[in-house]
Amino acid sequence: MAHASDGHSLEFKLPDLGEGLTEAEIVRWLVEVGDVVVVDQPVVEVETAKAMVEVPCPYGGVVTARFGEEGTELPVGAPLVTVAVDGAGAAAAGGPARESGAGAAGTPAAEPSGAAEKADGKTEGSGNVLVGYGTSEAPARRRRVRPGRPAATGPSGRANGRTLPAEPAGGQVRTAEPVDGPVPVISPLVRRLARQNDLDLRELTGSGPEGLILRADVEYALRAAAARGGRTADPAAGTSGEQVAASVTSAPSVTSASPGTRVPLRGVRGAVADKLSRSRREIPDATCWVDADATELMRARTAMNASGGPKISLVALLARICTAALARFPELNSTVDTEAREIVRLDGVHLGFAAQTDRGLVVPVVRDAHARDAESLTAEFARLTEAARAGRLTPGELTGGTFTLNNYGVFGVDGSTPIINHPEAAMLGVGRIVPKPWVHEGELAVRQVVQLSLTFDHRVCDGGTAGGFLRYVADCVEQPAVLLRTL
Repeated sequence: MAHASDGHSLEFKLPDLGEGLTEAEIVRWLVEVGDVVVVDQPVVEVETAKAMVEVPCPYGGVVTARFGEEGTELPVGAPLVTVAVDGAGAAAAGGPARESGAGAAGTPAAEPSGAAEKADGKTEGSGNVLVGYGTSEAPARRRRVRPGRPAATGPSGRANGRTLPAEPAGGQVRTAEPVDGPVPVISPLVRRLARQNDLDLRELTGSGPEGLILRADVEYALRAAAARGGRTADPAAGTSGEQVAASVTSAPSVTSASPGTRVPLRGVRGAVADKLSRSRREIPDATCWVDADATELMRARTAMNASGGPKISLVALLARICTAALARFPELNSTVDTEAREIVRLDGVHLGFAAQTDRGLVVPVVRDAHARDAESLTAEFARLTEAARAGRLTPGELTGGTFTLNNYGVFGVDGSTPIINHPEAAMLGVGRIVPKPWVHEGELAVRQVVQLSLTFDHRVCDGGTAGGFLRYVADCVEQPAVLLRTL
């Protein structure tokens, strides 16, 4: 992810952060130009769609350049910092190197603590610190200009030294002679839009950096084709160029003069929006619910915590009930392979739980929840919750769930119809536990009552299975001794 540009300076690029992530937003720079850094010292904190990550630099030396301001979103492979590995770096930085962090103390700029040059002229650094990066070369990636994001412009109407894309005058499409080699497109959405409408991307000249073809370029081409009466869509789909143009322009226009505050839909909020939208599009979900008397469960928890040892949390007991119920109704611990038209029943239970944080809603995953007791579940819930609030969850701790437990009772509400966490097949919702009138042993009494709801993918099972699962959960809540059958 780095290369030596002049024999003394190394350009460190945004590494692959794993889990298929392709971009990250700069949250906070941890170094300044002129700082001395050591091998594997964190230089920037970035936010991906899954977590906050401190990115360590695999080279030691003097920081001579930073790329991107805080709040800027960069693709994987974009330059982050340039590090000078000898005394020339201090001069390039504009003066004597400043110390940065405990690791930089006493480190002279002329003797960096990493990135020693080997006999073949290549530079040796720290190796792979995060997924897919270290000191090895990687294919060059173009910096993306995301459609709709504001860009700082200069007197000549240029953004960051490049001309901003503008709609062609007179509705003409910017075209070029077809060329051999890869088409300069990064976004799969742009490729899909062109493919769906039979538009040859090789005939377009991109308005982005280095000729990058943006979505705006494709939409302009479709509008121009519609204006000429041309047909640019797949004939089998029955969509004409006019219909395509209408589809890309039919959304209500919101001008800059409209009142209100614009909040970028990115990072965690954007990831949540994408996942929930996909769930609603793909999963035919249904919800059933039941009220349960949780008085005995609360008494059982009190008795457990009075016996000494670590305290047992309520959510851990509910999780233990969930894993027991999934063992009896494995249809709900599954996913649907739409391409193969198969239901995949999963062997283990990796239990996700909804956690509200300052950065938005996240769903950490307790691995192998079916193999844990209440004490182990309590400890893992506490660890993941703290990491979520501090923004320290790794991508691996936010993915791979097979079933989700959603305790929305902490918000003071009784019921909900949650959206399934795609690609899972079900989610159990738990409302607040409050004193209510209840018929107990034939008499009216005040009991601790909770509403339980189950949202499930109707493709994996029918109402009988879903109802059986929910009824078993309610029975365990009302009579915790039912769990003894599975212990």
